[in-house]
Amino acid sequence: MEHEFQVCPQGAAGATTGTTAIDRGADLLVRVLEAEEPVAVTELASAAGLPKSTASRLLSALERRGLVEQDGERGRLRPGPAILRVAERGMLERNLVELARPVLAALAQESGETVNLAVPGSSGVEHLLQADGPHFLGAGQWVGRTVDFHCTANGKVFLAFGRALAPAGASALPSHAPGTITDPAGLRAELERVRADGFATAVDELEVGLAAAAAPVRGASGEVVAALSITGPTLRMTPSRIRDLCRTLVEESDGLSARLGYIEGGAHAA
Repeated sequence: MEHEFQVCPQGAAGATTGTTAIDRGADLLVRVLEAEEPVAVTELASAAGLPKSTASRLLSALERRGLVEQDGERGRLRPGPAILRVAERGMLERNLVELARPVLAALAQESGETVNLAVPGSSGVEHLLQADGPHFLGAGQWVGRTVDFHCTANGKVFLAFGRALAPAGASALPSHAPGTITDPAGLRAELERVRADGFATAVDELEVGLAAAAAPVRGASGEVVAALSITGPTLRMTPSRIRDLCRTLVEESDGLSARLGYIEGGAHAA
């Protein structure tokens, strides 16, 4: 059966431009999102007070961007994959934060250091939640900050398990401190170690005197959805203490993964 609306070439008669087109497109998108079931183009056009041809062109543009999609052969519209991805991520992050709160509090109490929950963002590591240890000398406030992937323990977790891509080229890994890995081959070797060990560390890489360890948190599908980290000054975070903390960190991250529905060794395990 022929779809109820067709993609029209740019420049067709009656095409809307500028802010008027944006307003009309946004209005149509909101109507699709608020509809309790897939809605026809004719219904959308009528409700928005638009000619069907204009509504069709605008909806075609929204469909190309994944904001709406056709439901079956009748050409009715429903929210598209781009909208669903955003909604799914928001739901996951809210659920993740609530489940992680007691884990972070317990880790901060046990380690005495700053504990963070982070997720991969488009331009770096994004921090969602933090619990502070009792020391006056700590790692500062991370929530709301975005940092590079290659020079942080959380970031190395995301790079190692395919949730982020390292910038290409030898000059694409900026140096932040003496320990920053700026050689692509060196970074690849480091990520191999992360995958083998199941955790990542970063010492004097983002800032002199700062050390961190991080472990992956997996969702029900087995994909790494977040990272759990312990951060503190190198005067307390010695190599031997980092090793001890990593054992606890991995146990807690595995427990959080299980609460998110991940079954280690299951068919979905990655």
